[in-house]
Amino acid sequence: AENVEVHTTYLGGGFGRRSTTDYPEQAAKLAAALPGVPVKMIWSREEDIQHDVYRTATVARLKAGLNSKQMPVAWDMQYVDKNDPADATLVHYDIPHQFVHYTDTPTHVPFGPWRSVDHTQHAFFIESFIDELAHNAKLDPFEFRRNLLAKNPRMQTVLETVAKMANWGRPMPPGWGQGIAIHTAFGTTAAEVVEVDVSTGTPKVKKVYCAADPGFAMHPDGFIAQMESGIIYGLTAALYGDIQIRQGAVKQSNFHDYKMLRMDEAPDIEVAIINGGGRLGGGGEPGTPPVSPALTNAIFAATGKRIRELPVSRHDRSYS
Repeated sequence: AENVEVHTTYLGGGFGRRSTTDYPEQAAKLAAALPGVPVKMIWSREEDIQHDVYRTATVARLKAGLNSKQMPVAWDMQYVDKNDPADATLVHYDIPHQFVHYTDTPTHVPFGPWRSVDHTQHAFFIESFIDELAHNAKLDPFEFRRNLLAKNPRMQTVLETVAKMANWGRPMPPGWGQGIAIHTAFGTTAAEVVEVDVSTGTPKVKKVYCAADPGFAMHPDGFIAQMESGIIYGLTAALYGDIQIRQGAVKQSNFHDYKMLRMDEAPDIEVAIINGGGRLGGGGEPGTPPVSPALTNAIFAATGKRIRELPVSRHDRSYS
């Protein structure tokens, strides 16, 4: 090891990819085969996309027991995953009877960390189902959540803040919808409202409001930037993120078939920080989980069509 010198490069964020060692091992093997010769190894975009570690595919089935007022008193969540998500499945609503069952399933697809890790899948499951329960009870989705958070003042404050920011419940133009979601990840609670326009037949996210309580934001500008970045990251995954395996290989190869959210698609984002005290939470990941359910809940509000599987681009988008 004393005869090896490694020069790291400045390439921006890794978002979990750099925790794996396949590409350093390749560079080391090449260097060992060429003693005394500097080795610089660069993967092409195609090699990078097709030899990644991927977010695990996850499936969940949820059921709820309701009282006479159509409020949940029992929660049954069964999910299949390759990675035990631990606290990502926690339901913070006041539902007295909760059962969560996890089944590990083998996979030959390499998987690894992804921004917000398993919180992104389980926020989508939980907040989509809560929205469906609100609709079933014929209650406003914000009020429904607020009632269920009566014993969790921290989350309730975050929820109320984002609703006020978005002027929740105001009349929307034809073909527009508002959706709301809240989730706690890495010690930070974030609530988001998405406003989407589907009047042209294709969802266009126009505005995202975000309220977040990390305990105390030591660097407010940096925290806001992280929340904005996490929201854009989550919107890309919710709208377009799709890796398909064909004959043992990844089909997608570049940005023509693995689409990313472009600058002209990026919505206005407004972030409010709530310094609620207590233990300090993170900023890099908590902004991502709530945005996908907030988006699909907004699409439902505009169209009456539920989306229970991501990405949105897989579904019939003839909303108009």
